Amino acid sequence: MNNVVGLGGVYDATLERIMTQDGEKAKLAMATLMWVCHSERPLQVDELCHALAVEIGSADFNPENVALIATLLGCCQGLITVDKEASIVRLIHHTLQEYLSSYPDLFATAHSTIAETCLTYLNSQRVKKLPSYPLPDDRSMPFLKYSSRHWGTHAKREFSDRAMTLALELLSQYESHVSATSFLEQSWGGDDVDGDLFDIYGSSFFSGLHCASFFGLVEPTTTLVSCLKRA
Repeated sequence: MNNVVGLGGVYDATLERIMTQDGEKAKLAMATLMWVCHSERPLQVDELCHALAVEIGSADFNPENVALIATLLGCCQGLITVDKEASIVRLIHHTLQEYLSSYPDLFATAHSTIAETCLTYLNSQRVKKLPSYPLPDDRSMPFLKYSSRHWGTHAKREFSDRAMTLALELLSQYESHVSATSFLEQSWGGDDVDGDLFDIYGSSFFSGLHCASFFGLVEPTTTLVSCLKRA
């Protein structure tokens, strides 16, 4: 805590410089800091850049929105850095996480925003067109793994009305969606899910209802159960 107090003035001044940048740069910087602070695991460079390119609620993902990591580093005024060996983006120092956490209003809706971003990406035409198996190369769809595995974790922490709508859109088509394969592969713990395993656990037994239940999302689970009863 003493370190945070000692660096507080430096962080205050840096945040002030960030806020006084032109609107788009300041917005991009704060979004970057939000993701780095609140993601469920450290994000690789391409994951972060693609996450920030998502326009919440948009019907499709526009690759032209993807910013260069150099742009993010510049906008954040030295508060983030890249671990070149692991290609992971992190805060410049552990005390910065403590400092930012002491101002909860900075990222008041972080988890709902991240959930909406992940769900928008998964519902995009670009992702919907992918076959459910095999999984695409990480280099072509770098944000697929994170959004598939963690959208529900963020939604569980802070579930907005928009996230509910987006979640139901995804879960209603989940059995044939590539995110089901990605989720199973990551949750199963293996390097890959073979075709037979996916046929059994993805198409037949792992539905949108199972996914919502796994994350403990009461509202989508209740809605999906009601739909089954009416069917």
